[in-house]
Amino acid sequence: MTSNSATSTNRMLPGTRALRTFEAAARHRNFTRAADELGLTPAAVSYQIKEIEDQLGVVLFTRTSRSIQLTPAGAVMFEATADALDNLHRAAGRARKLTRSAAQLRVSLSARFATNWLLPRLPKFRAANPGLELSFDITDELRDFEADDIDIAIRFGTGSYEGAHADRLFDTFIVAVCSPRLIENGPPLNEPRDLLRHDLMLCHVDWKTDTMTWPDWRMWMAAAGVDDKDIDDSRFVGFTDSSFVVQAVLEGGAVGLADLDLIAGDLAQGRLVRLFDIGVRMEQPYAYYLVYPQESGEDARVVAFREWMLGEMKDRDIGQPGKSATS
Repeated sequence: MTSNSATSTNRMLPGTRALRTFEAAARHRNFTRAADELGLTPAAVSYQIKEIEDQLGVVLFTRTSRSIQLTPAGAVMFEATADALDNLHRAAGRARKLTRSAAQLRVSLSARFATNWLLPRLPKFRAANPGLELSFDITDELRDFEADDIDIAIRFGTGSYEGAHADRLFDTFIVAVCSPRLIENGPPLNEPRDLLRHDLMLCHVDWKTDTMTWPDWRMWMAAAGVDDKDIDDSRFVGFTDSSFVVQAVLEGGAVGLADLDLIAGDLAQGRLVRLFDIGVRMEQPYAYYLVYPQESGEDARVVAFREWMLGEMKDRDIGQPGKSATS
């Protein structure tokens, strides 16, 4: 029914190794960064570039001890190479889609959404759609539907994607959680201010963009009515991903801020306990969206998955106010 496989926008196409090396070096203007992206050594990148220059009989880069720059000839080759690789990737994506079973739907989503939300519900999907096979592209990257052979995606963002339709699934609602062991054996946590009175590690996701800040402890404490002057930032530990926050909490010595929808299973199974009836909602329009190309709106597979997902949104029970350890 399901298979997990992560594709890459840089999936190797036959005969394109040298072109990819040149494109990466030209894009980064740095052999070391190109090497890191391609899994090569800087020396290997430099050698391949020299081979291309010798074969073409032109100089592609001017090199100094500190930087490299494209020559006019190199700029011409860079533009043509980038276009050629993009066209090849798109053609390969279309070719892979043609070889797939007509019953297969390829879904792109993050590991945390797959593990914490979708996978536990797959038996229900199987029962409702016995003729549809799902395969997964597990990534946090923004995929190209055509080039990356993706039919539909679950994305966190603003819901604005060119050429695509987006259905809002649910908002992000951040709550404080801990392990049952901390409730049983740790210091008393009767009110939000108690989190600052004890030697507890307070974890959160540290993520900002130009227009959005993921809710952190300062924002949660403000919602709880804790005076800003009482907050000591040295108590807070930021992680790049919510899975690390949850892991720190499960190990028993931390309190974390987590997305309520994505820890519903842990709460239901008693692996996590919600502290206090306080939460911080992500600013609009940021939310989780179901996204698919506009031209796929009549695809029976997309329609079936969309209808099932939206039905799950209506039926879900993520815990109501009052279902916390301190109510």
